[in-house]
Amino acid sequence: MTNTLISDRDRFAEKHPEQRIGLNGRDWGYLDIGSGPALLLIPGTLGRCDIFWQQIIALSDRLRIIATSYPETGGIADWADDILALMDHLGLASTTILGSSLGGYLAQYVVGQAPNRFDRLIAANTLHSVIGLDQRMPYALDLHTTPIGDLRAGFGTGLQQWRNDHPDQSDLVDLLLMEVGGRIPEMELRNRLNALKTGPELPETTLPAARIFTVQADDDPLIPPEMRAAVRARLQPSAAYRFLSGGHFPYVARPAEYTALLEQIMGLAPTSGHDWGTGPERTS
Repeated sequence: MTNTLISDRDRFAEKHPEQRIGLNGRDWGYLDIGSGPALLLIPGTLGRCDIFWQQIIALSDRLRIIATSYPETGGIADWADDILALMDHLGLASTTILGSSLGGYLAQYVVGQAPNRFDRLIAANTLHSVIGLDQRMPYALDLHTTPIGDLRAGFGTGLQQWRNDHPDQSDLVDLLLMEVGGRIPEMELRNRLNALKTGPELPETTLPAARIFTVQADDDPLIPPEMRAAVRARLQPSAAYRFLSGGHFPYVARPAEYTALLEQIMGLAPTSGHDWGTGPERTS
């Protein structure tokens, strides 16, 4: 049986292969597609730069979209320097930055370090602090020596539970299992986990509230309600976009609605018909 998500993603990846670039001695992957105001997309632990393919296709006629894949080395502070170096390489004086999960933590960090380089911050399905994270699985493990099969199996257990609870999202689960099963190489996967486990506390965010946004989902199995509230309390966003459903990956599970919120944030004409201004899936 055909998995439409995987087929669509693979067609996109074939048309837009990941580019590689060395930044401060670390090997990053990235895409640079479209023209217009810049939007930088940073994925979470499970996803390469093409995990955002649906938003890139929908918006690249109006935005210049840069999406990244993580290197095998470095951590949050290193990567913040690398993001700025990538912007310099691409000739971007400033950009809007959206990070999801791990990427949301990195986005908050780099904006705190260099607020003058960012037009807007969009912190999505993410956390406000890494304190206590080393007590949670899989971060409680020795991420350097635990057999990679065990790490991948842990992700697989969680994803299979999501499939059981949400059988309509089985295609999404299969796509993510491909990512954790090898599309994200071993050392990249280990390093993504370790970067968050050992991450620094976030610096103060000094962007005006009008330029800060959060994205969360009520059924996110990885970001509990108290953490979602802490992210909002820390950032005081001008708009907090709330998916009633979508889990930890609403940009894949609910792509039209995700595109609509990006159109709204970036000041673009709406194309999807989804209204984020009055419905129950937005709080401000």
